[in-house]
Amino acid sequence: MIRAAIIGLGKMGMSHAAILGGIPNVQLVAVCDTDNLLQSAFKKLTTIECYTDYKKMIDEVKPDCVYVVTPTKLHYDMVMYALEKGCHVFCEKPFALTLEQGTAMVEKAKSKGLVNQVGYHNRYIGTFNRMKQLLSEGVIGKPFHFIGEAYGPVVLKRKGGTWRSDKKNGGGCIEDYAAHVLNLINYVTGSNLIECSGIQMPSIFSSEVDDAVYGSLKLANGLQGQISVNWSDDTVRKMTTSIKIEGDEGKLEADATTLKVYVKEDKPNYSLVKGWNFIYITDVTDIVSFNLRGEEYTAESEAFINSIITGKIDSRNSFENALQTDYIIKKMEANVGENQ
Repeated sequence: MIRAAIIGLGKMGMSHAAILGGIPNVQLVAVCDTDNLLQSAFKKLTTIECYTDYKKMIDEVKPDCVYVVTPTKLHYDMVMYALEKGCHVFCEKPFALTLEQGTAMVEKAKSKGLVNQVGYHNRYIGTFNRMKQLLSEGVIGKPFHFIGEAYGPVVLKRKGGTWRSDKKNGGGCIEDYAAHVLNLINYVTGSNLIECSGIQMPSIFSSEVDDAVYGSLKLANGLQGQISVNWSDDTVRKMTTSIKIEGDEGKLEADATTLKVYVKEDKPNYSLVKGWNFIYITDVTDIVSFNLRGEEYTAESEAFINSIITGKIDSRNSFENALQTDYIIKKMEANVGENQ
């Protein structure tokens, strides 16, 4: 039985707590948060140990793994302490505020031989995984352009800030929304983003951070494309993320519910006919032990726990992958400064 602990009981922390309760071979033994209301609820309704000091929790409970689900500025100290104590670590995104911190966490996890994962859940969505497969197997021929998009109604008026609206806390649209798109482009194409140009990061309603991100990107394999992200878009009900890739023999368009495949001739080996083909999330999603918010959230935790049990580190969502996303974010932020 894998003994797990969680640091941070916000929306994602509570989600992870519920999901872990439904996964076989894992037991949530402790949680850490400074909120008195959350503490009282856990103490009243569960037998889970509650702490306000994460170091004390790790030292006393000695969990096998720790979920770090806090604002980004807190990640480094918490992750490094957990790793030093021999705990496998699942860290929510964005990974780190600086590349130096991210590199140190990657190296510490490697030196300790510990399982490490970052919560970029899109890598566990069936439509994006099928898109990755079809692209790598040349179904649309040679790709020549991509577009990564995300829109959502997060900041729709000028108001008092939260940690997300504080740049020093790891906030802003580029960290919260664009990070998902950048990470997904890396994953689907199998190539790291290395260059950017023409980056625009306007503040629409926020006073200290960006509310949208636009610009051109280049992958290590030479493929180029654009990113368009806006968390101040009230034309959508909730966050929507999509990737489009054009090739000389067809086109792929995917979001969290549907993969659309256009091919110029029949592809019987893939059950694709000339023209548009539609593959739905229900056709490409594996069964998980407990579905909360979407199968992908459980799938990522199942992969993390299974890696601990088997001793085989799943590299799909590793610290190192997340650091590549942080790398291009820093380059994009610097490019904005160059253009001003």
